[in-house]
Amino acid sequence: MSEQILKTEFSDLMQKSYIDYAMSVICQRAVPDVRDGLKPVQRRVLYAMQELGLSSDKPHRKSARIVGDTMGKYHPHGDSSIYEALVVMEQEFKKGMPLVDGHGNFGSIEGDGAAAMRYTEAKLQKFTQDVYLKDMDKNVVDFMPNFDETEKEPVVLPVRIPNLLVNGSEGIAVGMTTNIPPHNLDEVVDGVIAYLDKPEISTEELMKYIKGPDFPTGGLVVNASDMKEIYETGSGRLRLRGKIELEKSKRKSGRDKLVITEIPYTMIGAGIGKFIADVVALIENHTITDVVDVSNQSSKEGIRIVLELKKNADVDQLKSILYKKTRLEDTFGVNMLAIADGRPEVLGLKDIIRHHTDFHYEILRRKYQTLLEKALLDKEVKEGLIQAVDIIDLIIEILRGSSSLKEARACLIKGDTGNINFKSKKSKTAASKLRFTERQATAILEMRLYRLIGLEILSLQEEYAEILNKIRDYEDILNNPESMKRVIKKDLRKISKDYGFDRKTVLTDAKAVVIKEKPVEEREVVFVMDRFGYAKTLDRSTYDRNEETVQKEYKYILFCMNTDKICLFTDTGNMHSIKGTDVPAGRLRDKGTPVDNLCNYDSREERILLVASDRALTDSSLLILTDESMVKFVDGTEYLVQKKTVQATKLGPEDRVCAMFLLPGKEKDEKKGCLVIQSQNGYFLRFSLSEITYKKKTALGIRGMNLGKDDRVRKAYLYGAGDGSTETILYKEKELAFSKVRLMGRNSKGVKVRR
Repeated sequence: MSEQILKTEFSDLMQKSYIDYAMSVICQRAVPDVRDGLKPVQRRVLYAMQELGLSSDKPHRKSARIVGDTMGKYHPHGDSSIYEALVVMEQEFKKGMPLVDGHGNFGSIEGDGAAAMRYTEAKLQKFTQDVYLKDMDKNVVDFMPNFDETEKEPVVLPVRIPNLLVNGSEGIAVGMTTNIPPHNLDEVVDGVIAYLDKPEISTEELMKYIKGPDFPTGGLVVNASDMKEIYETGSGRLRLRGKIELEKSKRKSGRDKLVITEIPYTMIGAGIGKFIADVVALIENHTITDVVDVSNQSSKEGIRIVLELKKNADVDQLKSILYKKTRLEDTFGVNMLAIADGRPEVLGLKDIIRHHTDFHYEILRRKYQTLLEKALLDKEVKEGLIQAVDIIDLIIEILRGSSSLKEARACLIKGDTGNINFKSKKSKTAASKLRFTERQATAILEMRLYRLIGLEILSLQEEYAEILNKIRDYEDILNNPESMKRVIKKDLRKISKDYGFDRKTVLTDAKAVVIKEKPVEEREVVFVMDRFGYAKTLDRSTYDRNEETVQKEYKYILFCMNTDKICLFTDTGNMHSIKGTDVPAGRLRDKGTPVDNLCNYDSREERILLVASDRALTDSSLLILTDESMVKFVDGTEYLVQKKTVQATKLGPEDRVCAMFLLPGKEKDEKKGCLVIQSQNGYFLRFSLSEITYKKKTALGIRGMNLGKDDRVRKAYLYGAGDGSTETILYKEKELAFSKVRLMGRNSKGVKVRR
């Protein structure tokens, strides 16, 4: 067989393949359909549960069985994603209306994961049966082949409420995300009814009914005035707050308590543990001074995080700090993206209701069309039975005179009497006039004798009259839009009556939290950090009493004020700054706090060369020397910035900072003394500091030592520059005095010191 080589442009192929992949993820995995508000995996799990017969009045079934059926028949993307979807649909703290009734450990609001699928059980909620899966047998939605074309699955479920609003949704696709908050069922129903009554209704008018999101965790939305823009555009930010209550002590000697009873929706999961850790950290660094104990007393009854207060605590200030410094106030980014008409689209509130209402009309149209067709068939059969009862003697005579069922059927349908024996010519003439339909003939032949009882005949006539009424109603609903609208409204009101609930989230407008910072009493402290990167501040008196011990145990020691910023300069050319007030004060034997937790410094990658305070940088210059012998002075004020991390100097591709010195003054003419550079190959160069020029921190600098091939700077020293100068060093186990190193010019090779 000859090979056929197809040539194509690589970029075109990659573009097409990536677009196909992206659309598959968007439409088949991550983004919900606006019609039923479900992602494909959720839809398939619910349908698989219905197919397994897991209705609300049946026993629970193992989750592993549900996951297995879903994966084997409809969703071949791995069991973990299927089980996760099942778990989320059960969690009442995530969904406005849970769709699955779980039995076992399905996780908790505090972030505990669900038990393995082999340990948990599940079935459908009655709400899901009545609102999401009802009338599936009435051809209300289309079905499509599954992944291997061995089963059929629904394209969409016949959900009769805007589930996209009621339960919300979240998902990350390729290049886009969706994040829709849950809403109150009663309010959504009222909003849909208002839209049915007035299709041209504005978003502002809709918001009289759907006031805003209603999170299952309660809490407060404190920027309700922004809701109009969010609902019109489909995107925006909500500011959420937890609910704090003050519990006064009933005893004089007791302590008052601040109790958090509701949390922001964004704190579901590990957020509660993080919140408590943040509060503890605020207490430790003295940002919060009025709390003596923090405890999590949450249970199945609800959230209860207790902060025990000191007497005469400033409650308002404490609330402000909790909202400002922790996730007790958080933002929820709204992006109402959904699949509408086969493509992803950001939808406003009215758009979502419009799309779903159109879908609801389509569901009912198909439902009543199916019921009408069935009723017309029943009407046809009932008419045949009633007619047969009236001439039952003739029917019996035909049956007794026929030699086969085929002959009797032919007589009933076509009046064919050729092979049938009749008692009289009159009967044969009457039989020849019969013209029952095939369906009527079948019903007559299958009719049981008890239907000939008088009361049964009356019942048959009543059933026929009832069918006529149904046909009249169905035709009215299908042909009259107002009748269809009445059915939808009646349906929605019943759902609201049976499953509605009171609003949990309070909608209000609140000013941004402002913390009135208490003036910090300025005092002298000593910043210390050991070689492992643990830092703290000591009182000056503590340092003075234990100076020898501190000098021995700590690698970096800096005298500063507690209001200063502490700047850490590293060999990678970065400067990290820490507020002095953020460094926990400690006793001499306290371990301290990892400096990684106080700033962006990463001890695995960087070496600290200099520790200085911003106060010291104000009237000083920084002398910087790199491994490739690039040297410069930088005005210390260039590092007085608000950012926590800035570039201290520009470096070459393979270069690193070798040494840094902080020198007083800002003019190079003021610099007395020399810089001594030592290279790896044993060369020493001494030249005057006045030869070094000032550069910006973003500049490379100028050449200090003219390094030989494969040589690099090893160390640098100040000589004759006052405090901090070095006069002699130990080199190759012998003392070397810098006074004996010949003074040369900058950019010289230096002298080789041989020992």
